[in-house]
Amino acid sequence: MKIIDGKELSAKIRQTIKQEVQEIKEHGNRSPLLSVILVGDNPASQSYVRGKENACLSVGMENRTIRLDANISQAELIQVVRQQNEDPDVDGILVQLPLPDHFETNPVLDQISPDKDVDGLHPVNAGLLLAGRDGLLPCTPNGVMEMLKSIGLEDLSGLNAVVVGRSNLVGKPLSLLLQQKNATVTMAHSRTKDLAQICSKADILIAAVGRPKMITSEYVKAGAVVIDVGINRMENGKLCGDVDFEDVKDKASAITPVPGGVGPMTVCMLLMNTLKAYKEHESYGR
Repeated sequence: MKIIDGKELSAKIRQTIKQEVQEIKEHGNRSPLLSVILVGDNPASQSYVRGKENACLSVGMENRTIRLDANISQAELIQVVRQQNEDPDVDGILVQLPLPDHFETNPVLDQISPDKDVDGLHPVNAGLLLAGRDGLLPCTPNGVMEMLKSIGLEDLSGLNAVVVGRSNLVGKPLSLLLQQKNATVTMAHSRTKDLAQICSKADILIAAVGRPKMITSEYVKAGAVVIDVGINRMENGKLCGDVDFEDVKDKASAITPVPGGVGPMTVCMLLMNTLKAYKEHESYGR
């Protein structure tokens, strides 16, 4: 059984990004810039934003964090997003989620310019993915694909993949990326009938359902690759995934841990998207 180490893999990819950013600077060009908009004082969101700031610094990118009071209006937040759209030095824009309860999330995200949408959540980028065209990909699904690639699973022809979870953030885009690599994909979720039986036929099983340790050994085919996207906090304060790691690890051929699996790859793909957006902007003379 192989543990797919997201920290190790992301460190390798970050090193490549760092070298590319260094070359950009050495040629006298500005650094790629990620602008993060944080509304309110949610402790988890603050922690995630600090992680993104540190990630940018680690590869030599510029970062800008715009901290806004939780009581601002939807119109005021949208105005801030539009200001970042219009700033030619900003390559990536990320609105940290969740927003405070009085905001409607989708109308805010829809205001982000698609070519600066480094979270890959704008309907234009979602549509490009559906059409199999080039756009900015959602970070977590893209990170999962990089993890599969790292263990030699790049062409997935002939393999059955089951994705448990149908969110716009992970499940839906990930199923499309797997299809692009020729996997036969089954989309399942918490209401799927005979879920354990369906999962047990998967060569690649991806859990993104948000239920702690839901996936046990009965869900897993012997020799399957198991990717755990879930991150849940248990009563004792420790983190766990949607997969019961101890129960499943000896049955899988490869498995991701929680923490230290998909999480670091998500941030890494954010940096990759920011660099990609930068290149697109500069190629258009912006």
